[in-house]
Amino acid sequence: MPRVFVYGTLRAGEVNDLNAAAQRHGIAAPTLLGTGTVAGRLYDFGTYPGLVLDAGSGQVVGDIYEIPDALLPVLDEIEEVYPGQAALFVREEQAVLHNGQPVACLLYPVAESAVATLPRIDSGDWVAYRRGRDTAGA
Repeated sequence: MPRVFVYGTLRAGEVNDLNAAAQRHGIAAPTLLGTGTVAGRLYDFGTYPGLVLDAGSGQVVGDIYEIPDALLPVLDEIEEVYPGQAALFVREEQAVLHNGQPVACLLYPVAESAVATLPRIDSGDWVAYRRGRDTAGA
């Protein structure tokens, strides 16, 4: 089973909750392995974040799941990643720290050029940032 690192709207309780996506498609539920971090920067696209991988700039927080193979095309669809087409997100494999140990995970980062004018999420945690932003704007 592949492992994925989700850092934004695919996290539990968010609009594209990974568990809900599996349920909607009649796919077995993913298994939460726990929280992880990856080296990079997080940016606010408005309704979702984007991760720029960057070894020297901070940590982005997310959740690590083991997922059924059948769930991978669903994630690609949510992230609008299609073979042979240029897209905002790409799927790649990276080492994610989990309990201090590197774990190979699939994740969906964006290119540096996509975030040039966007606000950075300094905490690296989309869920905490979004809740604070949405509460302040209410």
